[in-house]
Amino acid sequence: MKRLNSAAQRGFTLIEIMVVIVILGVLAALVVPKVMSRPDEARIVAAKQDIGAMLQGLKLYRLDNTRYPTTEQGLQALVSKPTSGPAPKNWKPGGYLERLPNDPWGNPYQYAAPGSHGEVDIWSLGADGEPGGEGNDADIGSWAL
Repeated sequence: MKRLNSAAQRGFTLIEIMVVIVILGVLAALVVPKVMSRPDEARIVAAKQDIGAMLQGLKLYRLDNTRYPTTEQGLQALVSKPTSGPAPKNWKPGGYLERLPNDPWGNPYQYAAPGSHGEVDIWSLGADGEPGGEGNDADIGSWAL
């Protein structure tokens, strides 16, 4: 029988394996933080899209009823006909939205009419559910769209 060449029988050395592990560790340290921030960015984008959809519903509500719902009537006026405050005379059967969403963190959206930033304000309190904040905890509002 022929004996195989010693180079062909050779495996990886401990140093070669350690170099590969270090390279993988460096790559993970660079990539993981980028990937981990994506869910927060996606929630912020989703909140902005929800607010935009509710603004469109409010514009249709105003077109039909000559005014926006009051702060007391709230965003619920887009889903079901308000029973308090000035009654909408031409409220669209079926409403202006299929359902009223919660923000991506599970909290209800806030609404004010008149708003401090415009005719109406819609906003999410962000990840912390508290007014103000920075970064992911910052409020996301119709005034910033």
